[in-house]
Amino acid sequence: MGAHFRKAAGWAVLLAVMVMMTAPAMAQTAQDFTAILADPDRPGEERALDAARKPEEVLKFYGVKTGDKVADIWAGRGYYSAILAQVVGPKGVVYSANPTARPELAERWKKPAFANIQAIDGPLDQVALPQDGSLDFVIIHLNYHDLAPEARIAMNKRILAALKRGGIYGVVDHSAKDGTGNEAANTLHRIDKALVIKEVTGSGFTLAKEGTMLRKPEDTRDFNIFKERNKDDRFVLAFQKP
Repeated sequence: MGAHFRKAAGWAVLLAVMVMMTAPAMAQTAQDFTAILADPDRPGEERALDAARKPEEVLKFYGVKTGDKVADIWAGRGYYSAILAQVVGPKGVVYSANPTARPELAERWKKPAFANIQAIDGPLDQVALPQDGSLDFVIIHLNYHDLAPEARIAMNKRILAALKRGGIYGVVDHSAKDGTGNEAANTLHRIDKALVIKEVTGSGFTLAKEGTMLRKPEDTRDFNIFKERNKDDRFVLAFQKP
């Protein structure tokens, strides 16, 4: 009985040690999105977009975690760049890319909370991401349709080279009617999901999964998204580097 007791006690101690070692790792990867999104330093206009954009659901779907190296393509006013900076933390990196420099963003990124953001402005078909396969995640949010098809292909290939094997490329955009390809890109600011899949997989990615958190099946897909804001169906695609 004594030997069995000592063996059981030994396993209990080992288990306790393993739990203690695992807890910090879990703490490093767990994200308190409530605190991140409620940060009083976030501009009010960005917080107002959360209900329609559902950043917590989107980033959890993509699996972004503490310490990741990520990129926000066509960052605009910095909505996702700012959130990602908090999600990946000081050990992570956020490359924030815009086709042209935005002085107001340069000022914003000077704040200590955004010390992990690196702005890389310039044409997105030549987006200045590191081409060494070191990134974990790249997102382009609601702007894929704004690029010309040839520029999208060139950008996709640079993103492929930037990501590590198994890395995720997220494309979120406004849904056009099925079969319309690029026809509504300049008029309704929408794009056919099938065309996006064709272009991105044709650039070397595989389609890993699709999120449904931004779906609106009632959307007729025949109106300009700027005239009826946040009433459009949006697709959320996760592509993976083989």
